[in-house]
Amino acid sequence: MTTPFVTAAPLVTAAPLADVPHGFFGRRGGVSTGGLASLNCGLGSGDDPALIAENRRRVADAVLPGGTLTGVYQVHGNRCVIVDDTSDLAARPEADALATRSHGIVLGILTADCVPVLFADRAAGVVGAAHAGWKGAIAGITDATLTAMESLGARRGEIAAAIGPCIARASYEVDNGFVQRFTADDPANERFFAAAKPGHAMFDIAAYVAARLAAAGVTRIAIGGQDTYAEADDYFSYRRACHQGENSYGRQLSVIGLN
Repeated sequence: MTTPFVTAAPLVTAAPLADVPHGFFGRRGGVSTGGLASLNCGLGSGDDPALIAENRRRVADAVLPGGTLTGVYQVHGNRCVIVDDTSDLAARPEADALATRSHGIVLGILTADCVPVLFADRAAGVVGAAHAGWKGAIAGITDATLTAMESLGARRGEIAAAIGPCIARASYEVDNGFVQRFTADDPANERFFAAAKPGHAMFDIAAYVAARLAAAGVTRIAIGGQDTYAEADDYFSYRRACHQGENSYGRQLSVIGLN
């Protein structure tokens, strides 16, 4: 299931998506300063809007020069929106995933520990991008993305998916109440948790998302394995910012489009 990723600063790419313009970006290669240095793309981070705009432009141009970046107002739900040439690409509707078959549109997902997932059926000319925090993951955001892509002509068995940088199991401690939410949904989910201190466990959210994709019929799945919490020089992390008492935190951008 795991397929190698390739790092070519400032982005990481996934082998199953190699012929599709895409990239998982971190915190390097931008113009923001201070604690948000340097490629902060988070519109709600409190950073200078002009710097965020420049960072977002750099990301889009790095994967699809001249393309138009679009995103959503992420709410940890399970809604995927379809965008095309007639869409208001600056609207940012409340959703956690996007899909398109239109060329020149760059789909973008913001994360800072949550799981970014990029999708493509190159033969059908359909791509998607999803933000899978734990709430959206268990609610089925990846399933919704696959369904939206199918409505545009993609075939589930031909869709490749790549799971980008996110918080790793070694850094993701949760309490037993959290574990019970997942095991109540499916007892087999216990396998995604490892023992920790009493009353707690360590959660492998990337493996959970990969399992959801596999169960939905996706056969080509890449898992990057980067840990946004532990790799402070390379990635922003909401949990790390909270643990360090920081007032704000940056977000990295993961993007995909069609040329």
